[in-house]
Amino acid sequence: MRVVILHGAHGGPESNWFPWLHAALEAEGIDTIRPRFPTPDGQSLTAWLHVYDRAVGSLPAAPTLLVGHSLDAAFALRLVERAVEPLVGLFLAAGFVGALGLPAYDTINQSFFAAPFDWPAIRARKGGACRCWAGANDPYVPVSRSQAVATRLGAPLEILAGAGHLNSETGFTTFPQMREAILAARSDPTGQDATA
Repeated sequence: MRVVILHGAHGGPESNWFPWLHAALEAEGIDTIRPRFPTPDGQSLTAWLHVYDRAVGSLPAAPTLLVGHSLDAAFALRLVERAVEPLVGLFLAAGFVGALGLPAYDTINQSFFAAPFDWPAIRARKGGACRCWAGANDPYVPVSRSQAVATRLGAPLEILAGAGHLNSETGFTTFPQMREAILAARSDPTGQDATA
């Protein structure tokens, strides 16, 4: 199984809990990659798809689990939407779809939401392991927006007290819940244990 960790707008692969999760998964023998996407300059769905395809396309084929944070939850949905084969799973943190009323983000995020999402296709290809997380006091993404994504996916949403945007801004530099869910998905790709 391979895990691809996707960072959000104004972020990078070295931010938040991404390096910690990468190291934790590699220690368990799980191949993990963290592509770097152009942001905020040059940010667009097309540019990010190009980067993803270059980063992952050169690797040997492997069952894949996507981890998306913030905007990259939406990007992960786009990746699932266009997938040919179902994924192992889809884990989203502080996910949302559509504008947030934040000018610094909404303009550069717009292309990710320009077309409607094909939710039946996403549900069919997201894999057996699918979970969502949100911070109870997220200053950017209301819990209701993360809940809407989880509902569309038919996935559980775990709300974490005091976790903000699930980023380093609120001291969220490790994510044991995500690690444990990924390890559960590896041992049970059907997702029976991953949602327990």
